[in-house]
Amino acid sequence: MQQEQRPGRRALLGAAAAVGAGAVVLGGAGAAGATETAGAPAPTDRYGLPVPTVVGHRGACGYRPEHTLGSYQLALDMGADVIEQDVVPTKDGHLVCRHENDITGTTDVASRPEFADRKATKVVDGESHTGWFTEDFTLAELKRLRAKERIPDVRQRNTVYDGLWDVPTLEEVLKWADQRGRERGRRVWLHIETKHPTYFRKLGLGLEERLAKLLRAYGRHGRQSATFLQSFEPSSLQRLNRLGVECPKVVLLDDLNVRPWDFVEANDPRTTADLIKPEGLAWIARFAQGIGPWVNTVIPRDANDNLGEPTSLVRDAHKAGLILHPYTHRNENQFLPKDFRRGTDPAAYGDSFGLLKRFFELGIDGIFSDNPDTALLAREAFRKG
Repeated sequence: MQQEQRPGRRALLGAAAAVGAGAVVLGGAGAAGATETAGAPAPTDRYGLPVPTVVGHRGACGYRPEHTLGSYQLALDMGADVIEQDVVPTKDGHLVCRHENDITGTTDVASRPEFADRKATKVVDGESHTGWFTEDFTLAELKRLRAKERIPDVRQRNTVYDGLWDVPTLEEVLKWADQRGRERGRRVWLHIETKHPTYFRKLGLGLEERLAKLLRAYGRHGRQSATFLQSFEPSSLQRLNRLGVECPKVVLLDDLNVRPWDFVEANDPRTTADLIKPEGLAWIARFAQGIGPWVNTVIPRDANDNLGEPTSLVRDAHKAGLILHPYTHRNENQFLPKDFRRGTDPAAYGDSFGLLKRFFELGIDGIFSDNPDTALLAREAFRKG
């Protein structure tokens, strides 16, 4: 992944990200498919965000260890429209930002002899994992750990930043976003995901009530609060609705044959394949404003791992009044379709611009990206035709 992993010049990207200022809002979902006339303002979505919206996936984790304040800050500096956080709880009920509750690969916990006895094997959403888990640490204990690069064999250059940052709490991120918003003169958009909510509720560590309390404390619980909420479990978003949290909500969707874990627990037989049918999308639209599908459900790959033909998902979701923020764009060959790879090194960069153009042409409303600078420049190139 490391052929040339420099983030690019901030001045250029800042200008690229600022094109939405003063733009005219286009009506409803599907605005991303609009084309610009010469001199016309850049299109924005129903929330005033540029389209396609670039979401900094776990910050700018193509360049910094994921879910650290360093990763979030770099994504913001690059001009990402929205910054993503995943939240899991500590033993004493604090929400912290980690992609998974298993922190073996994203912190130095394995090298800490004082925590050797915390290593455990757990079944999370039907899958067995052995390692160290946030729910077995108090916040004070977790704060003694240092974050590190999750995939050092792919992103070796990111390892130079190992140990620079700790594991942030969601409250620290909310404070950071408020401070940066005051400095910028406009709020910093966040995209917050509840991770494994059914699993944690069974442990007495329900996420939604804790999240709702924090969102209210920082004025991020309303419809115009610069915050998306997302989950792979639809019932988590429904619970947040019942708690009076009105932020726009996005149902994340896995591979076609996967059932959301809350569906498994409730004996609901529906899979992603059912949820992306018109009747499934209509059901989602009753309690959410968007979907976050895996990119392969938007454009599948063929038997040779080349990019195939688009599905009707973008059109169908827009017809249901839903926005689409697919996940995840990454620059490295090993994450790209075979026909967009360049050379034989799986960690080298491939043709990200070409691939992003294909997705933008379909009218997606946003994209989660490990490399926000690449996605922003691809968006500008797409707008210019």
